[in-house]
Amino acid sequence: MRMRHILAVIFAILVLAVPWLMYHPDQADLIFSKIQPIGDQLAAVILSHLPKSILDIRSHYNSKPGIFASAGSSQKVRILIVPGHEPDYGGAEYGSLKERNMTVELANDLKNFISQNDRYEVFVTRDDSSWKPIFADYFKNNWSDIAAWVKLHKDEIVNLTRLGEYRQVAPPVIHNNASNDVALRLFGIDKWANENNVDIVLHIHFNDYAGHGNGPGEYSGFAIYVPQREYFNSTTTKALADTVFKRLKKYNAVSDLPGESSGIVEDQDLIAIGAFNSVDAASMLVEYGYIYEPQFTNAELRSAALNDLAFQTYLGLQDFFDDHSALSANGSFDTLVMPHSWSDPLSEKSSNNADVYALQTALLLDGDYPPTGSSLNDCPRTGKLGNCTKAALETFQKKRGISGEKGIVGTKTLQELNKKYSVRAI
Repeated sequence: MRMRHILAVIFAILVLAVPWLMYHPDQADLIFSKIQPIGDQLAAVILSHLPKSILDIRSHYNSKPGIFASAGSSQKVRILIVPGHEPDYGGAEYGSLKERNMTVELANDLKNFISQNDRYEVFVTRDDSSWKPIFADYFKNNWSDIAAWVKLHKDEIVNLTRLGEYRQVAPPVIHNNASNDVALRLFGIDKWANENNVDIVLHIHFNDYAGHGNGPGEYSGFAIYVPQREYFNSTTTKALADTVFKRLKKYNAVSDLPGESSGIVEDQDLIAIGAFNSVDAASMLVEYGYIYEPQFTNAELRSAALNDLAFQTYLGLQDFFDDHSALSANGSFDTLVMPHSWSDPLSEKSSNNADVYALQTALLLDGDYPPTGSSLNDCPRTGKLGNCTKAALETFQKKRGISGEKGIVGTKTLQELNKKYSVRAI
């Protein structure tokens, strides 16, 4: 029996039973004994859910006084950024790289972009060493309440499943199980977000592949996890994820891990995005790539790569509210890698990773990178002038009638690059 049928039965019983009981009060105990199990079942199913709709969040963004609303009526969009894992342990590691530190760096970059727009109010849960005081205190003071709250949501799912209102779906990707303490802190963040009227929650992570040993693994690319469609916050989250995905996809490979290749992945089990239907906000988890990918392992490129990922996320966020206003927050380019000035020739032996990384980005913007027949998974932007870059460079040179510089960036190629992609024209 579905929940709407139970409601209809209870309503019919009340309409018919109340007048009858007025004339037969001696039968009240019998009637209530029949109604109580249904009422108890319904009470166990229904929790307070106030999911954020697309209209809700956009109306907050557009409520700035003097533009769309009267003075004093503004309500900023509240955004919670959650760098993945605990401050001092957990997460992927590769060589000296630690995911838990990379997520904080990207989170701070993203916060800086978001904070420049006064229509937002932004929170970050932690830094490199500790939880921010507001969250540390919340965990300490509400630990038992968080556990009880989680149980209520689990019970709700059990009852909704029994009533046919919810179905369990196998996860597209198997994730590591969190310890009890870590899981409760994640649920605590969910509960805090609900209680503090947060509109959007962004969880930041980097992926790993356990089978890679000491070298890079076979998978690469980013993926965005959103709540399964049975959850109340799924529609709004999916709409937001769509705009962020389009921005990230332009410059970054989409994950080629089976189960993630669609780029936007529905999941029921991830606590971060609202397991057991527990989050009201639009809540998504972004795996920004694999920790062993070259743009992260190359120390000269890593901060620039993380900053640009944050910038693309911010532009995707802006697109959700107004796809015209977010064309670029960086002048004529929608990536922080540009504009770029090249002064020295480049070849396969070049050690200037930033110049080659910018070259690869320019070739991508020009439509030449990755070369025909290859993907960004095959040809990531590495900061190294390898076969992928040389093939794309050859196409770029042919289009412009450049000869005598095959496989290198010589004087004529430098001139063309700077003419289009530099802050100065040569």
